[in-house]
Order: sequence, then C-alpha cells, then structure tokens
Amino acid sequence: MDGVRISIRRVFAAWLINAIALMLMAWLLQGFSVVSFNYSLAISAVLGLLNALIWPLLIRVALPITVLTLGLVSLVLNGLIVFAAVQLFSDTSKVFINDWQTGVVVALGVTVLNSLFTRLLAINDDDFYYRHIVKRQAKNQKFRSTDKSTREGIVFLEIDGLSHDVLRRAIRDGSAPNMARWLSEGTHHLVKWECDWSSQTGAMQAGILHGNNWDMPSFRWYEKDRKAAIVSNRPQDAVEIEKRHSDGKGLLHYDGASRANLLSGDAPNSMLTMSTVLKKRRKGSIGQDYMAFFSNPYSTLNVLFLTMSEICRELYQQTAQKRRDIRPRVHRGWFPYPLLRAFTNVLQRELGMSATIQDVYAGRPVIYTMFLGYDEVAHHSGTERPETLAELAKIDKAFGRLEIALRDAPRMYHIVVLADHGQTQGATFKQRYGLPLEDFIKEATLSEILAAGQGEEGKGFAAAAATEMRQAGGILSAISRLIISFKNNGSGPEDAETIVMPSGGLASVSFIKEPGRLSMEKINSLYPRLIDKIVKHEGIGFVLVKSEKKGDLVISKNGTLHIKTGKTEGKNPLAPFGPHAAAHIARTAKFPHCPDLVINAKYWPETEETAAFEELVGSHGAMGGPQQYPFILYPASFKPPKEIVGAENVHKQFRKWLAALGWNSYSS
Repeated sequence: MDGVRISIRRVFAAWLINAIALMLMAWLLQGFSVVSFNYSLAISAVLGLLNALIWPLLIRVALPITVLTLGLVSLVLNGLIVFAAVQLFSDTSKVFINDWQTGVVVALGVTVLNSLFTRLLAINDDDFYYRHIVKRQAKNQKFRSTDKSTREGIVFLEIDGLSHDVLRRAIRDGSAPNMARWLSEGTHHLVKWECDWSSQTGAMQAGILHGNNWDMPSFRWYEKDRKAAIVSNRPQDAVEIEKRHSDGKGLLHYDGASRANLLSGDAPNSMLTMSTVLKKRRKGSIGQDYMAFFSNPYSTLNVLFLTMSEICRELYQQTAQKRRDIRPRVHRGWFPYPLLRAFTNVLQRELGMSATIQDVYAGRPVIYTMFLGYDEVAHHSGTERPETLAELAKIDKAFGRLEIALRDAPRMYHIVVLADHGQTQGATFKQRYGLPLEDFIKEATLSEILAAGQGEEGKGFAAAAATEMRQAGGILSAISRLIISFKNNGSGPEDAETIVMPSGGLASVSFIKEPGRLSMEKINSLYPRLIDKIVKHEGIGFVLVKSEKKGDLVISKNGTLHIKTGKTEGKNPLAPFGPHAAAHIARTAKFPHCPDLVINAKYWPETEETAAFEELVGSHGAMGGPQQYPFILYPASFKPPKEIVGAENVHKQFRKWLAALGWNSYSS
C-alpha cells in the first residue's frame, strides 16, 4: 500500500508541476497561450494520457535515431505530442499554439522546468522511474534470468581510470558520499591492486573478465605477421581480442550481463559492449535493450537537457582553464570533444545504470558495468580538477540509485566497485619538448613514420553505439557511419618503414618492413644511434629491447637492467616503478607480438607526474605513479583478498567470491 500511495503522490505531483510549467511557458512564449490554470491542468492530463498511450509506439519506431542523436529526435516527437494535446482545446479560444515547432520549444521548456521543480521540492524522480518503469520492463518474460535460485548475486561497477589514492581523497573530501558511507558504516572495505605494465582498459578488462590478457602489449599495437594494427576500442579489433582470450567461461558466462564494456566476459546479455556490437541480433532485440531507458518521454527529454548542459559546461570549463592559465592543460576544442564528453557523461552513464538496474530486477546472477565519464574528463581536464571530481560524484550518485533498487530485487545482491587502472597527470611530451614522440623518432631515423592517431575510449564507445544501432539498417546506417567517422586511428604514408603507436605514457615502435622482433644489434645497424638517442632523452623513462647476446634489456639514461639475470649496470632503471616492475616487463617481453621497442615515458616521483605521448593531461597505459594502482571496494562479508598483482589475479579473486556464494560454475 505504501508503494501505491507513493505512486499516486508522484503522479499527482508530476501533474501539478507540468501544469505550472505549461503556464510559465505560455507566459514566456508569444506563440503559445493558456488563459487559465484549469486549462493548463487539463492539457497536462491529456499529455500524460497521450504519453502513456502513444509514446511507446513512437519510440519503438524512432528508438535507433533517438539513441544516435542523444535524445534530440525524442524532443521533436514530444513536441508533436504537445502540439496535438493543445490542438484538442483550440476551439475554446482559451488555448493557442502557433505550430509544431512551438510545441518542440514548449516540450523542452516543460522538461527543464520539471527537472528544476523536482530538484527544488526534493521529489525523487529517479526512484520512481527505476522502481516502476524499469522494473515493469524487466518483468518481460524474455528478459528474465533463466536462473530461479535464491543464491546471492554480485553487481560489479567499474569506474574507468580512477586510482586508489584519488578515490581515498575524494571520499575524504565529499566527492563520493555513497562510497564514503559504505566504508564508514563498515559494509565495505577498500584495497589497492597493481596493474600489469599495460595499464589500460583493453588489457585490464581481458584479464578481469576473461582471466587472460596474454599478448596485449598496449592499448594499440602492430602485428607484423598479420600486417595490421590492433586498436582495443575499435569494434572489429575488440572482437578479435575476445576471440583470442575467451574460453567460454568468462566472469559473466552464467546468464550474466555486460554493460558498456570493451569485452563481454562471455555474457549472454550485452549492450554497448565493444566486442559484441558487430554480432547480428534477432529482430527487435536492440530495441529491447534500450526500451526501458527511453520508454519515459520526460526521462528521455531530461537526458537531452543534461546533454546540452554538459556540452555548455565543457565549453565554459575549457574557457575558464585558459583564462586562469591552469596547467597542465590540453586543447579540447569545440567539436567533437564536447559532444563525446556528453555521450560518456550523460547517455553512457544513464544507459549503463538503467540497464544494470533492469538486470537486477530481472534477477541476473552477475552483472558488470563500466562507467567511462571520470576517465574521459580526467584525460582532458586533470585527475583531480573540480569538473573531474564532479563527474565522480555523479557516478557515485548513480550507485546510490542502484542501492535503492536492490531493495526490490528478486535476489540479494552485493555491490563490488573497482577500477581497471588509474591515471597519472602531467604536461605532455610534446608540451615539454616541442614535438611529439613520433616526430622525434622520425628525425632520429630519417625515415617515413606511420603514427597512430589519438583515440580515447569515449570515441570508441560512441562508435560502438552507432555500430549497434546500424543493424537497424536504412538511413540509420548512413547516420552510424557519420558517427563512426569521428574515430581516427591514424594514417600515414604507404612507404612508411616505422610505425609508432602511443598509448598514454607507453609507445610501441615497430619496424614494419623487417620480419619478427628485431634485436638491438639489428636496429643499430639500420638506424645507428637511434636507441641511444631515445634513452638519453629527458622525457623517456626507459626502453625495452632484445639483445642477441644479452637477452631482453631495460635501458635508461643512467643504467641497464638485464631481465634474465636481474643484473644491473649503473642505476636500476625500474627503481621508481615498484618491486613488481621487472616481472611485468619480463612477461611482456615474452609476448609473440612484443614490439621491437617499447618505450615508457619519464615519471617524476616527487610530483607524481609523467610526460604522456598523447595530448592528454591525465594518462595511463604505462608504469609510473597512480596509473598503476586502481582499487577494489568490496563487501565486508567477503573474504579479504591477499595482495593482488595483475588483472588476471583480479579475475581469480572475483571467481572465488562468486564460488563462495554458491555459484559452482565459478569454482574451477
């Protein structure tokens, strides 16, 4: 009965708020008039009925375009509904609307005012939305979990790019109040874990979700045997990565759900997951994945409002950084980054959380969702700048919504929050030394260089959404190709001899016309003094290269480490990178596709700064500082983990927790 009373109060409040909003819009617009509040109440009631009866049909037809336009089409549709509702009263001479375009403006204005009123009056619209609309969608028999047991499940929530130490400070300073509460109440504990050398989402999710990230030297690398590059956030390459690393028994294989990830963990249910967007779906399945989120017209328009706000916020913040001369900073531009930021910080976050809550209501045993927004903003603004921590606070708020939704779930769930890697801040290599790494190598080799373009994960996920929607065919295919064209994975001269592929503070260098992994001696014969020039550069931390006589070597300006024997000549080049650094590098050196040269950027421990090879304020992909040390926030009832080094060991720990809850398929 309490739920019914809350629903009635919420509907009544929405009716009144929308009526007030209509009166305000009539006062503001010349092309729209309502002479009395009674008529405004009547129009509001009709709008509610039309949205309940007509909107579900309209959104099913227009859903793909709505997703691809970040909700813009839904604004037009809602404007048409507003125009139709007002036209029903036009004969009374008490109500007037000029045309359907005015209806669009009225719809947007009502949405904005509705959002403001609900926040001012502390009406929990999110709670109503998830408890009723999403829950109702999850009751669809086709969507329910096939497992009917009462065993407890786990929801894994990944915050992309958030280091352990940044989270601790954010908890202390109030930027993550829900996670802070869990720790203070003793329901959760926080631990640090250490990444592999390639501290980036592709390799880390392969390890976490599939228990295998072998032969993934960086975010992007070149394979001479295939004469092709692998870029982790490119859908066709994500498919190849998963094919190589999946054994069919990944972390999500037992009726699990993958939401907004690079890899699926063998989940039967996925959305916005890079490795599955190219799979052919049964007719209507794409709509089913997105329908719960877009089934409420005001929620859809609210996302559009938040998207526009995010774009404006980004333009203001980048201008403010320039005005205040905040350093380090990078050029962000007016297009396409503000749009990509809006995608990751609004649509990707809200879609991911909506789908996760729908999975919870459907009773799926294990769910894994990645939240990209913190990583995206940290790349361009800095790891602990106000706008970056504000995005972390929004993600934390979404976790609070999930916590409320768990009260109505058909099984008990535990929440595990983690990061796949951290980020290390600093002025870039180009900013410090006047030219990018690929140009420095070009000058040193006097040869043509093929340089991989910068490709943050946000671009990849925008392309993933477009690819997923492209399966609808028709005009959507053309729209999708336009969005996918925003991605730039690099191009260069066909006669290039060398390819340089930066991944944050790590760079893979391959001499593509020479077969196999070249030795130091062979490289020196082709390009005399190249290696010497690289290691002596102030912005280089160390270089991994193979010697015909001495085996794998780690060389820096002041010393050399012999990987096989552990012998050091001069100073140990790995001293600033922790006790496991040599083991990480030894493992990479054994990869079949280990590049000819692997370059790690300089790291300054005193300031915790690095010099990324991409134009990013915060970066990851290499060793050095916070990028190496993400976190796991786990329930206090779980058995505490021992020291975790490497993503594959995170996978093993998660399987142990699932097995302890009675999921026998994870016990082996």
